[in-house]
Amino acid sequence: MWVYADTSVFGGRFDAEFAIASQAFFEQVRRDGFELVSSGLVVDELAEAPKRVRGFFRELAGHIHIEDISAEAVQLGDAYLAAGIVGPASRDDAQHVALATVLECWTIVSWNFRHIVHARKIPLYNGVNRVQGYPEIAIHTPQEVIDYEGEGF
Repeated sequence: MWVYADTSVFGGRFDAEFAIASQAFFEQVRRDGFELVSSGLVVDELAEAPKRVRGFFRELAGHIHIEDISAEAVQLGDAYLAAGIVGPASRDDAQHVALATVLECWTIVSWNFRHIVHARKIPLYNGVNRVQGYPEIAIHTPQEVIDYEGEGF
């Protein structure tokens, strides 16, 4: 099952508030519990991240499928903006959700509570997805998708 990780998840590994859950999530990725998907957009955003975050991303390179942003994903991201889910300054956040949707990922994981993992925004993203002919996308924090019992998915 494909799980899309946005930029915040990689930085969360070094954030005191999110480190434990992020570490558990990435350990599961390393054990092939998830097929981790990310994008060129994440690579671009990480170019400005602290060195340790960039290094961590490189360490995981063998476990991440990097996907290009397709024209289809750009159109869906634009539909999110047109619906007012996020404003133009948050175009990249909309693009992460759109790419995960177009790729038919099981979920997108994020620590971005303002624009992505938000109880009022998730139904709006999925409403646009339905109108545009796409399936709904699950949106969670890494903490919510960790396999706590070791049973797998």
